[in-house]
Amino acid sequence: MSKNIDELPEGGMGIKIMSKVADKLSYTRTSGETNCLSMVKNYEQQSLDQSHWLQKGNPLEWLIDLFNHLNWFKDKHSRQQLCDTPLQKFHLQVNTDIQAVEQVLDWFDPLKNLPIPQEVFWQCQLALIEGFTNVVRHAHQSLPLETPIELEVTVFNGSLDIRIWDYGQPFDLEAKLRELKEKNQEEVLSEGGRGIEIMFKLADRVSYTRTSDERNCLVMVKRLSPSLTV
Repeated sequence: MSKNIDELPEGGMGIKIMSKVADKLSYTRTSGETNCLSMVKNYEQQSLDQSHWLQKGNPLEWLIDLFNHLNWFKDKHSRQQLCDTPLQKFHLQVNTDIQAVEQVLDWFDPLKNLPIPQEVFWQCQLALIEGFTNVVRHAHQSLPLETPIELEVTVFNGSLDIRIWDYGQPFDLEAKLRELKEKNQEEVLSEGGRGIEIMFKLADRVSYTRTSDERNCLVMVKRLSPSLTV
């Protein structure tokens, strides 16, 4: 990169750099009909890396170095926005019927065409089915067959987000998991808690919260690496 000050980018970035570097910045009109830009730097500040300043003998080089760091933060923010932007979203609603598991599998199946490892696809599929069957067998156990279960899968650049909404009674999912860990496998199987353990093992993040419309939302997030290009 050129060290010529005339080749630095124009616009407001220069003002941002000056305000970032200086401890005091002012721009005033003088009696001689000229403008005076004043920048003050307190060298006694602990935050000043004096060894770095001495290595950069030319103050312009130090400013350019800072400019490059600002660009790095800008690029990092852009990458974060890309990861947070949904690439695809799929939605399905089924009745509280264990036979609907085939419909759920068919709905999820097209995601195997995404550029992700087959193992990750199978893990997400199993987590989805465990979440769905848990709703049918437990959350909606005493509810009519027509009670709807909503499912949604959102594909992000770096993760897969699975959500399942139910109308059951709310409970603390993490507390339930801790309770299951204190029991032997026979007790866990008899209580039907194996599905919760599987979901926590397969997903990178699991949560179960009450929504404003009196439903519960199970969220399972699986990180994808490398990032997707869909």
